[in-house]
Amino acid sequence: MGFPSLSPPPWRLLLCSAVLFLWGYSKANEERASVPPRGWNSYDSFSWTVDEDAYMQNAQIMAEKLLPFGYQYAVIDFLWYRKYVDGAYTDSYGFDNIDEWGRPFPDLQRFPSSRSDKGFSQIAIKVHEMGLKFGIHLMKGISTQAVNANTPILDVKTGKTYVENGRQWTARDIGLTQRTCAWMPHGFMSVNTDIGAGRAFLRSLYRQYADWGVDFVKVDCIFGTDYSPKEIITISELLQELDRPIILSLSPGTEVTPALAANISEHFNMYRITGDDWDNWKDVSSHFDVSSSFAAAKKIGATGLQGRSWPDLDMLPFGWLTDPSVNQGPHRKCNLTVDEQKTQMALWSMAKSPLMYGGDLRHLDSSTLSIITNPTLLKINHYSENNMDERTSNGEHCSRLRSPCHIPLSKNDEGMVVGLTACSDEKASGWYMLQQDAKPDHICRNYEINNDKTMSFCLGKTKPRLASDATIMDKKENQAKFHLAVTKIDDTCLDSSASHRRTASETKFPMFSRCRWHAKQMWELNEKGNLVSSYSRLCATVEPRQEQGTVRARAWVATGNKGEIYLAFFNLDSTRRKMAAKISDLGKVLGRTFVRKNLCRCTEVWSGRYLGLVKEEISGMVNPHGCMVFEIIC
Repeated sequence: MGFPSLSPPPWRLLLCSAVLFLWGYSKANEERASVPPRGWNSYDSFSWTVDEDAYMQNAQIMAEKLLPFGYQYAVIDFLWYRKYVDGAYTDSYGFDNIDEWGRPFPDLQRFPSSRSDKGFSQIAIKVHEMGLKFGIHLMKGISTQAVNANTPILDVKTGKTYVENGRQWTARDIGLTQRTCAWMPHGFMSVNTDIGAGRAFLRSLYRQYADWGVDFVKVDCIFGTDYSPKEIITISELLQELDRPIILSLSPGTEVTPALAANISEHFNMYRITGDDWDNWKDVSSHFDVSSSFAAAKKIGATGLQGRSWPDLDMLPFGWLTDPSVNQGPHRKCNLTVDEQKTQMALWSMAKSPLMYGGDLRHLDSSTLSIITNPTLLKINHYSENNMDERTSNGEHCSRLRSPCHIPLSKNDEGMVVGLTACSDEKASGWYMLQQDAKPDHICRNYEINNDKTMSFCLGKTKPRLASDATIMDKKENQAKFHLAVTKIDDTCLDSSASHRRTASETKFPMFSRCRWHAKQMWELNEKGNLVSSYSRLCATVEPRQEQGTVRARAWVATGNKGEIYLAFFNLDSTRRKMAAKISDLGKVLGRTFVRKNLCRCTEVWSGRYLGLVKEEISGMVNPHGCMVFEIIC
């Protein structure tokens, strides 16, 4: 005798559906980057040449050795879609794989598992099975190849070519040819996000990345002197449409200041605030001032894209590395000393920067592993508060926190610094047109010398050289634009962004180059007296170059979630020095909530040495380019 089949009651089906919906909803709406992200990125060890085997080997080691310490994002850096063949390099043209919609897909020779779907879904599945999260690097906008091929724009809502106003739209309709990436002009250009087709193209990109299983995107040539706020905001909005939470990281950070980040950081989760950091002391030491300014501006852990945002000091270039922008994988050891590596790790942790290891993990040695997994430094990096740079002078506490808004870009022979800043900054106003012989042929700005003398800084105003399509000058938006030329130098114009990727320590460089039709050389003078860059929409300023002595000793403080005080001494000098801080000064900085008495228990973090009860002062001899980090409980 059989039994009748039983169907679950309707209320149970509804309950299951509701649970699945709420799980998906909570997953997509969980707080993103609640703590600074950690992971591994392929750039420092492979440049753009990483392949599937090398990446998966690094991911496996990362899962085994670094995931227990919170390193979870395994990121393939730039040009994963470029064919690794003769003639291909970082700014080569014609070697990229793009699909019928103008979107890049992985090089099938380097990433053979991508043959199944022309995507990274197979790699993402394996990475997720390891307990890791999968990330990729992207360039802003659309590839020059796609624009030249005039590929159609995909409408993800219909699966067909995007149609608006009764016509089909293509790559040439959205590519801004005068706004190619300043340091990769043959590779990518901005898209016009003011039109539906531009947004449709970007939507098709990021919907595809979500379908691949991407958890992290690093978008390049979109920040700093390559600032593209409209595209940043559009990408941020598109990511919020997705069912999958994706961390948004921006690069590069060339000359980024708190003023630049002030009104935009809510749209992403981490953002570079320096040029590329490599394994030399000059690059490492250049991070102290910029990290100090962002701490002072309260940008550490500020509101970000559906979560928090974190100023990013760039990767940790330790272990086995390659060189910038070469066609070669890891082939050399890190040039930093052990003390210098500890200093970098300590600053990154005290400033709560994201921690992205850059070395080839297949050559990870025990010394490097111990530095990047120091439990106290990692605790500081994720859970500390009140992080700030406090410099000491003659034993007396003095706050010297600065929040500079000026972006130094170039200087002329008279010692003037021309820079960029947010147009809302008062330093950006004051530019005017100077007429000579009844011709408005100079753009000038006055400045003071020694507070008692006013001088004028002027650049020659010239009509832009015509593009190949001469009618472009007839467009209304181009009528007010001009070049700024160096006096007495023919065919040399002021740039607003460098033509090469800059390292963190490159602070002075010539910013005049051969005049041509490109947004980075186009300027406008508005009614507020702002000199506006057509490339970044940032505004120029000028002031006398000031010679500043380098501070050779720095100290950072922070507090823990259990009442701990963290104090870090940094010796930027090439000789050993004694550094000290009074307990009473810590009380002035942090308040009596943390310093209740001038008798504290103290442990030095790197050595693990317990210093016992400390009265009045904490001190130590700090090695050249080295640091000491103390955990203090008072």
